[in-house]
Amino acid sequence: MNKFVLTCCSTADMTKEYFEKRQIPCVCYHFTMDGAAYLDDFGQSISFEEFYSRMAKGSMPTTSQVNVSEFVEFFETFLKEGKDVLHISFSSGLSGTYNSACIARNQLAEQYPERTIEVVDSLAASTGYGLLVDEAADRRDRGDSLEEVKEWVEENKLRIHHWFFSTDLTSFKRGGRISPTAAMLGTVLNICPLMNVDKEGHLVPRQKIRTKKKAMQEAVHMMELYAENGTAYSGKCYMCCSACYEDAKALAALVEERFPALKGKIMINSIGTVIGSHTGPGTVALFFMGSKRTD
Repeated sequence: MNKFVLTCCSTADMTKEYFEKRQIPCVCYHFTMDGAAYLDDFGQSISFEEFYSRMAKGSMPTTSQVNVSEFVEFFETFLKEGKDVLHISFSSGLSGTYNSACIARNQLAEQYPERTIEVVDSLAASTGYGLLVDEAADRRDRGDSLEEVKEWVEENKLRIHHWFFSTDLTSFKRGGRISPTAAMLGTVLNICPLMNVDKEGHLVPRQKIRTKKKAMQEAVHMMELYAENGTAYSGKCYMCCSACYEDAKALAALVEERFPALKGKIMINSIGTVIGSHTGPGTVALFFMGSKRTD
């Protein structure tokens, strides 16, 4: 029987119920909004509806990553139980949390030389990160060892594709992802930039597309180009959105029509409060397995 624990960060943006069912403990990021501090705890401390409503009214949350001492406490919970740990971390291209997890691992390795603690950089974000963790959990559950699961994650993490667009560019401008001029013109011209995550785990704008409808069509086209086996793709497809569920459903319908062999219905999650602090409301994201990201 496997004795290792598979863990991740809250920025994997799956539901609290999902992580409990799959037995995947999460370490939570933090954010501050309107002078109050919160955990990024899957909508428990503050509902997603309230969070995005406040942002739409002008609130500007700030986020903070998991620090070394928090990782030490988190990992040590399992080490004391005599369990090894495989932690899949949020992308190092978007946060310094991977480095904090590695420092904590090194500190604990001296205290628990009989235990194994491995940390993997997912180079992924949001429910794309969640998809990678989910695939790792499938392999854990079928009996693969910690080393086998880690090897699979390292070899396949760049096969997780992220394609997303937003109808509200305010937060992307504030975070420096899009220039003020581009944000202004985008709003005036009804442009929805199509973005993805590159091979180094960074968020990269790829195309400027006029109208939400065309952005959805182009996202589906990207899946046609990059999904494993093209339109015959038979793997999992996940989505997430920030206070625009109807848009997400519309995109999911297009994908399910174009990819009839998908493994199950498309799961649509809410973008969590930490990533949502940087995207704002109006973002829809699509995730799937495909060819390795090379740029």
